[in-house]
Amino acid sequence: MANQPADVRVIVLHGAHGGPDTNWFPWLHAELENRGIEVIRPTFPTPEGQSLSAWMTVYDETIKSLPEKPTILVGHSLGSAMTLRVVEQATKPFVGTFITSAFVGALGLPDYDPINQSFFDDPFDWAGICARKGAAHGSWAGDDDPYVPLERSQQVADLLQTSLEVIPGGGHLNRETGFNAFPQVRDTILAACKQA
Repeated sequence: MANQPADVRVIVLHGAHGGPDTNWFPWLHAELENRGIEVIRPTFPTPEGQSLSAWMTVYDETIKSLPEKPTILVGHSLGSAMTLRVVEQATKPFVGTFITSAFVGALGLPDYDPINQSFFDDPFDWAGICARKGAAHGSWAGDDDPYVPLERSQQVADLLQTSLEVIPGGGHLNRETGFNAFPQVRDTILAACKQA
């Protein structure tokens, strides 16, 4: 069939105090699955039991029994840092890497900083991440995010050597600011699948 997407897997990584059924993740899952694209949404422990090692264990357990397939990663908030850590540890490039409301390091938020700390204990291997992030990549941030200052998302985009699309009034790009759907992310993923 013409314009049939490539056989690509999309893995969506949620953030702290969140889950795979929050925000625009279920909508994105349905939108992609309706186009024949496999979508995986792991459930990470948060806030209790949250750590980089715990999340990596969940990620590894989730994918270890799956057949190898070209993969796109999508992360939101702390899930963006998790996305970067997954790319950092990978042995081969991904098809694409997309991050939303991304940040690195403490944000001055007492409900988040302590449970997020382990994700930032070690410096990121930005050269390795950039080498394996894939040909398709991008990032999004709201210009009025109450948790993540815009300059922090810009910093991550610069280090990842990707573009940052700033969404006016987007807040944290979550359900609280009306982000039950995220067409920009869907359309970018679909374009990447066609190029894969």
